[in-house]
Amino acid sequence: MPGTLITVTAPSGAGKTTLVHELLRRDANLRLSVSYTTRAPREGEKDGREYHFIETGRFLEMRDTGGFVEWAEVHGNYYGTSRDWLTEQFGKGLDTLLEIDWQGARQVREAFPESVGVFVLPPSLSELENRLRKRGTDSEETIARRLQAALGEMRHVQEFAYVIINNCLPDAVTELATIVQAARLRYANQHKRHPHYFSFLAQDC
Repeated sequence: MPGTLITVTAPSGAGKTTLVHELLRRDANLRLSVSYTTRAPREGEKDGREYHFIETGRFLEMRDTGGFVEWAEVHGNYYGTSRDWLTEQFGKGLDTLLEIDWQGARQVREAFPESVGVFVLPPSLSELENRLRKRGTDSEETIARRLQAALGEMRHVQEFAYVIINNCLPDAVTELATIVQAARLRYANQHKRHPHYFSFLAQDC
């Protein structure tokens, strides 16, 4: 895999999307994988930008024919990452960021063991609840359901190589950027991207 693959996971309201978008603004060499989903677009979302919004039947067809490298059902909706798109990015040697849930991240690790997993935690459950309420888009029942789901999601944090506590956005962005850079500098990546720098090692003295 000539490109670097980073998965970023967090419970709803932890600030994952804001964190990822800020990193992408700073790092022009990163590509964000746009997932497919069956959920309805939220206000301000655009098809092909935040998600590829498709009908459930079309999603299941793509899933059953191997169109997704990972997929999951979250809060009654399906989400998946295009296998063809990822393969194309890797073929170009591009670094790719996936913003996915813990189930999807587990599937990506199985398919691409070289991938790097990052989990974003909120500083506390009360702060997570505050952030969900500030959205102003969810009912009390939905907020309660999301908080319960968040607890279940956060119990999988130990499956990830890196953990960021998103208490201060600028600090969290810096930490995520550091993880991405460290992943790029691993021996396997450097050797694949710059084999000529290593060629002299095979020569006899």
